[in-house]
Order: sequence, then C-alpha cells, then structure tokens
Amino acid sequence: MTTAPTASPLTDDGYGPAGPYQSYVYAYPHKTAYRRLPDRPALRELWAAEPKDALSLYLHIPFCEVRCGFCNLFTRIGAPDGLTGAYLDALDRQAGAVRDALGDTGTVRFATAAFGGGTPTFLTAAELDRLCDIAEHRMGADLRAVPLSVEASPATATADRLEVLAARGATRLSLGVQSFDDTEARAAVRPQRRADVEAALGRIRDARLPVLNVDLIYGIDGQTDASWLRSLDAALAWRPEELYLYPLYIRPLTGLGRRAHAPDPAWDALRLRLYRLGRDHLLAHGYEQRSMRMFRRADAPPEGADDYACQSDGMIGLGCGARSYTARLHYSFDYAVGMHRIRSIIDDYVARPAEDFAHAEYGRRMDADESRRRHLLQSLLQADGLDVADYRARFGSAPEEDFRAELGRFADRGWLTDDGTTLRLTPEGLAHSDAVGPALFSAAVRSAMAAYERK
Repeated sequence: MTTAPTASPLTDDGYGPAGPYQSYVYAYPHKTAYRRLPDRPALRELWAAEPKDALSLYLHIPFCEVRCGFCNLFTRIGAPDGLTGAYLDALDRQAGAVRDALGDTGTVRFATAAFGGGTPTFLTAAELDRLCDIAEHRMGADLRAVPLSVEASPATATADRLEVLAARGATRLSLGVQSFDDTEARAAVRPQRRADVEAALGRIRDARLPVLNVDLIYGIDGQTDASWLRSLDAALAWRPEELYLYPLYIRPLTGLGRRAHAPDPAWDALRLRLYRLGRDHLLAHGYEQRSMRMFRRADAPPEGADDYACQSDGMIGLGCGARSYTARLHYSFDYAVGMHRIRSIIDDYVARPAEDFAHAEYGRRMDADESRRRHLLQSLLQADGLDVADYRARFGSAPEEDFRAELGRFADRGWLTDDGTTLRLTPEGLAHSDAVGPALFSAAVRSAMAAYERK
C-alpha cells in the first residue's frame, strides 16, 4: 500500500509541490479524508433535522466493460453472471432502508437525479428499467419531472438502452469519448474506434435526449495542438449542448499509474497550452465557460443536474461507491481504487441485509470551518463565482475575513477579482482551478488525505 499525497496550499511561486495540476476538486472533503465511523450513526437520526424538500438523488453502478488507463473511479471490469442482478437487489434493499430513514413521505421531494459509475449503461435495457423503478418507486423520485443525468460509454450507448432512458425521463446523457483519435485513445488505454464513437453519437441524437455532453481529455501521450483541435471539431460536429475538457492525470493504482511518474513542468506547460487552445476554440464556437472543465452551448436548453449541483447538502447516494451529504456529516461505504479491494467491497455490499443499510459507516463530520471552505470551493471554482452577500447570510461573516491569506494570494497572482458583490476567478484563475481548489483545503483534511493508505 502507498499513502496518498497531501494536497498543499499555494507556495510563494503560486503552486504547491505538484504544480498547477494538483487535483480535480469535484467534492470536498475527498473520500480519502473519510474514516470509519465507530458509532455507526443511524440514518434516521442524521436526516431528522435536515431539509428534505429539494434533495438530490444519485445511484451508483460500479461496472465498466473496460477500465481506462487514467481511471481511478470505484468500478470493476465486467461482472460475473448474476452479479448485476444481485447488485440491483442490494440497491433495492438499500433504497428501502434509506427511504424509511427519511421519514414522512409528505416532506420528502427530490429536485434532481443522476445515474453514475462506473458506467450505468453497462446494465442491460431491462436492468436500466429496474434501476429507474428503484429511483421512482422505492425512493419516490419523479424522474419525468426532474432533471435526470446519466453517464454512458460509446460501446454501451445502444439503441435499446437509450430508448429506456428517453422513455423514463432522462434529460442529459454524458458520453465519455476522451479522444476521437484512435492512436490517442490507445495511449490512454481506452480501446475504442472513432467509427464506433460516431455511431454512438448518432444513436444518442436519434434518441432525442435534450442534453448531450461529450467528455474530452487533453495531455495524452502523442497529442498535439492539431490533433486536439481535430477532436474538438469532431465533437462540435454533433453540436453537443455541453462539453467537458479534462486534463489528463496519472494517479496511483491506475493503468497509467503503473509507470514511474514525477512532477513534469513540460507536461504541465503542455496541458495549460492545450487547455487555453480548447477554451478559446469553444468560446469562438458559441459556448460559454461555466468552470475550468465545463462549457455549455449558449442556446442549449435550461440547465439540469450537473456535477456542481449534485455536490450540495441534501444529497442521497445509493450504491457502494456513492456518497451522501448532510449538513454535519458526509458519508459513504469504504473506498478503493485497486481492483481486488473494489471487488471485495462490491461482494460485501450485495450480501448485506436491509438493516445494514440503515447506518452510516465511513465518513467525515463537517464543522463550521469545513462548511465555509466547502461553500467557498464550490462557488469559486464556478465561472459565476461567489456571491458575497449570500456567503454572509449563510455564515455571518465575509469570505475575506475567513480566508484573508488564501484569497490574498490568489489576488496577488492575478487569479481573483472582487467587485464588491462577487468574488470571481479571472480567466487565468479558472485555468489554475486545480491549484486553487487544493489551496483551500483545511490542514485537518490535508492531514487525513496524507495518512490515507491507498488500496
């Protein structure tokens, strides 16, 4: 086992020791800061005083047909006969226990829903139908009345699966493409052919889902300015409502992570250049930047569930890789990246009786300081920035009082502006989001992440 590197605050040169690409902060605190909860608090007690009129629902499917070389998500390759059915059985038991813990049905309402993974469309069409039944009939989420986002891969975006999702109310499909160049896809250990990707995109458009998102990655071995622009143009030909541009990371216990990797200023410079090239290209083609990664077509339908909205308090996560958030506790099951440990956690999950799902087992308690940090992170890493009056109303203080040193360093770098009402990252600040975010981690969270033993 190896220990997780700690995320470090900005040093005088503007970066921690890992450079501009320290980590993608899509949730705070990260699961490597979670620990076993010895008291196993009852979900009924955790949710008793929480607002439940605008909850988010997330269902996690931990299966993929292949595992990409860069992937450190909680997912396993394939599933032995019967495992997906057994997993849905366990998900149904968990949903029943969680729904009971939420209490009076008249006070519970879901405002957004999402299926993630893994690859939810690894499930068959019939199994996807059952997944929707669990969300609707067990949890009480009206999937046709709320935004429903679903992740898919080209190989699993088949017509029968897409038909189920469209019929059940899916409003957004996110397709992991990463590159339209077959050589680059192989370099990222993602075996796919462009022809298959294009065919999948055609099926998705035929299904008439309101929002198509395409994920692309920059920084792949052998990628050039020209090949990156070709991938962007190939995606733009389908007029996706959203595009996410991700920098490549090489993380421990992943396929690419098996090779030696050290901080590489030249690779950092390449990724920054490709980011700026991609950003400017999308802006020139009528897209609006919503975060470092997210770009949305200016004439796209009204926004639905996305990875930012789904990180709010009042998050119900079902499945062995999902997180749940209350105001005072973030919780989940055990976390792993290595395949052997992931399989063990999934096997444990599918064997659990219903009563085992009525308690929280791993998590991190949120105090006032961590709640402030989380709100600041979530807001500042979005292009719209942080509403200062809203922050003061929530916490009774101003962000510049609570985070004077950190915000001062961002401003000194030219990464932050303050017009008196909104704190907002500059274009260059957004480009350095993966250094800005970790710089706002508390010392306690950094220490817990550093002490985590990867498995």
